[in-house]
Amino acid sequence: MTQTTNSAQAPTGALSDLKVLELGSMLAGPFVGSMLGDFGARVIKVEKPGKPDALREWPPHKDDVALWWKTMARNKHAVTLDISRPEARDLALKLIGESDIVIENFRPGTLERWGLSPLELSERFPRIVWVRVSGWGQTGPNKDQGGYATIAEAFSGLASFTGHADKGPTVSAFPMGDYLAGIFGAFGAMAAIHRREQTGKGQIVDVALYEPLLRIIESVVVRFDQTGQKKPLLGNQMEEDVPRNVYATADGGAIAISCGSQRIYEGLVDAMERPELKSDPRFGTMADRVTHRDAIDGAVAAWMVTQTTEQALAKLIARKVVAGKINDIADVLGDAHVAAREAIRTMVDEQLGPIRMPAPVPKLSETPGTIRWTGRDPGAANDEVFGGWLGLSAGELDALRRGNII
Repeated sequence: MTQTTNSAQAPTGALSDLKVLELGSMLAGPFVGSMLGDFGARVIKVEKPGKPDALREWPPHKDDVALWWKTMARNKHAVTLDISRPEARDLALKLIGESDIVIENFRPGTLERWGLSPLELSERFPRIVWVRVSGWGQTGPNKDQGGYATIAEAFSGLASFTGHADKGPTVSAFPMGDYLAGIFGAFGAMAAIHRREQTGKGQIVDVALYEPLLRIIESVVVRFDQTGQKKPLLGNQMEEDVPRNVYATADGGAIAISCGSQRIYEGLVDAMERPELKSDPRFGTMADRVTHRDAIDGAVAAWMVTQTTEQALAKLIARKVVAGKINDIADVLGDAHVAAREAIRTMVDEQLGPIRMPAPVPKLSETPGTIRWTGRDPGAANDEVFGGWLGLSAGELDALRRGNII
């Protein structure tokens, strides 16, 4: 896997001509910046002096070093500035004026309260694209409520059909809603930048945490609208695709299978050496298998527990069945395909030394994404950004530090 030194390389990539100001904290807003930074955008990450981004406090840590931060804040120029204080307004406006994209994920009304309203500033800075990520969006009766990814999953309807019928709904074990909102926010920013090339004007990209989740459950929406039917809780099964489940193997492993077509189903029963399951009228078509899901699912489960994980996978792959072992993260990091795709990159961090993290996604053939450095300490780029980019003198920087403005 590729190893790169943690140096402040000049930005390259498809977005290397863009300057991004990241004012948010934690996950959803910063992941917008992370996505743009991976593809070359110059991202300035702003934290409050003495009260840095709360993600630095989240586990995991190693020797008091925040590990999550190392990947979320990669490629970002870390500065400190208390944009909530009137004394910081002029400096904040200078940063905003230098930016193509400004990202924030405070509660709606926060920037307005600080005198940094995107609508008002659009007259002064008409070309800026503002990405505003919040729990509920900038409008609507819930806009002033706090919002996190877990609540977004619950509100969006997604959690209502992820879980087991006997145990009830469940939500993701990681903040999926934040990351998905970050991807949609980055996409919205790029759409707005593309439009700016035609009109010369920026605009506001408004992302609510629950809305990307609602977007991806589109089939559930149109189904209820047209038929009044809701999607049921089926655990690891899938209502439309049978058999589809996670099956335990004889050696304590587990394999996921998805039979999304007749060909794959027939390959599965060939692997099981159960030809009678092809002619059984209960399983002749997908509609038949949906009706008799428990019977066919039970047959697959009964076969799987007689096989080791390696045996079952070999037989399934030989029959072109879409199947995969349930990997833990050690399996993923040691996998030959992951290595061949360079899906994990090794960086040399200033504090930790070699550190592995996910590579930029997607892969671009001409202008691939890069990791130029890992997340750094608060204010590490203060002199570079405020002095080098904005032209403040050493005396001015010292005065700002004494006033706890930066």
